[in-house]
Amino acid sequence: MNKNSIFAVIATTLALGATNVYSAVSSEQAQSLKNELTPVGAEKSGNADGTIPEWTGGITEKLPGNHMGDVPTELFEDEKPLYKVTRENMTEYEDLLSEGVKALLKKYPDTFYLNVYPTHRTGAHPQSIYENALANATRCETTEGGYSIEGCAGGTPFPIPQSGVEVMWNFLMRTEAPSIEYTFKNIVGNSDGSHTLATQNEIAFQYPQFYEGVTPESWSGEYAMFRFNTLAPPFKAGESLVIRDSVDSDQPRQAWQYLLGQRRVRQAPTVSYDTPDFVASGANYFDEVQGFFGALDRFDWKLVGKKEMLIPYNNNGFIGASIDDAYMDYHANPEEVRWELHRVWEVEATVRDGKRHAVPKRTYFLDEDTWLIALVDGYDSEGNLWRASMTTPFVVPEIPATLLKTTMVFNLQANSMSIIQAMQGEYLEVVPTKPETYFTGDAVAAEAMR
Repeated sequence: MNKNSIFAVIATTLALGATNVYSAVSSEQAQSLKNELTPVGAEKSGNADGTIPEWTGGITEKLPGNHMGDVPTELFEDEKPLYKVTRENMTEYEDLLSEGVKALLKKYPDTFYLNVYPTHRTGAHPQSIYENALANATRCETTEGGYSIEGCAGGTPFPIPQSGVEVMWNFLMRTEAPSIEYTFKNIVGNSDGSHTLATQNEIAFQYPQFYEGVTPESWSGEYAMFRFNTLAPPFKAGESLVIRDSVDSDQPRQAWQYLLGQRRVRQAPTVSYDTPDFVASGANYFDEVQGFFGALDRFDWKLVGKKEMLIPYNNNGFIGASIDDAYMDYHANPEEVRWELHRVWEVEATVRDGKRHAVPKRTYFLDEDTWLIALVDGYDSEGNLWRASMTTPFVVPEIPATLLKTTMVFNLQANSMSIIQAMQGEYLEVVPTKPETYFTGDAVAAEAMR
């Protein structure tokens, strides 16, 4: 497929994005994943002025230096910023900034800025992901109006997306190891600039779609399951939560919670959507975790298009910093956060007719190389910008993949923030898979009785 054909595919994509027509692409279109596109669907070439380089395979080898488990704590350590975006000069870069970032620059002009570094396209995926993404391109389809998928497994489901909902499925099915464990803190940034520890937790995540040798026929459709235990503060220590998510909208999220005070496990069907996240003392909604977390079915998803944008990227150094160095009163320490210029997919989410959500409109910006959400703008019912989310992706060569855990949600109206899954001072490791019975309410109950 030549470059003009790629542009034709993108034009068709945008035209279909406003409809309910979601389907696999042709074999001819899929061949572009071997040539002009990367194996997961990004444009392989750089941009015209060279500020975005060509993708050459990403980081796949173990790096020297300090690690937090399997996470190297620094990339490109000797690099200096190319330039700084501040409140004073932001108009020069207006086209490269999200509305949420602009709002933060205006709200905190003396302390918030963007250190912009050279762009490195470090995004990499296992060979099995590349092979399955190619197969998925011609076999994976959405059903139930886009809120379920079928016919795919083991990799990016829609490497040549034709709709906004397909882009979001690429995020939900983003590359992970089959099994990981890590620890994290949830921190609430209060309106007076003080910080409160909501919880410290240990968590085990498992991703069955990435099991070795998985096929559409062998995969159950459950794409993520996790179980975590709360370690602190003391009055919450010992509480647990288990969640299992499926690609089938007829099998909604299964969740079980162990409450220390009640000493019993109960089903927790409300742990989803815009329910306040009790793990973070209610400072964010559950579907704001990791950029977006859960089912897609409360929104219509419009694919706006692709653009170049400044986004947080290659933030191993930020993850490796101490809590005190990483965060300031109202936002992350800009000296610790690395921003780069990348191409992103822009997707607009609007609450569906007959549905409700506390944030009725959101705009998502997803990196083309990794399908990770980088930034989110959230609007209230009157159309006012209300919430701005920022993620800090980091490279894990052990997989290889770029992962997204820490997300900062800024409540622009309340002058507060929620730091979700802060990794500073914690660890993350790739581990052997566990029996899936580990991720059940019965397993939590049995452990609680011991």
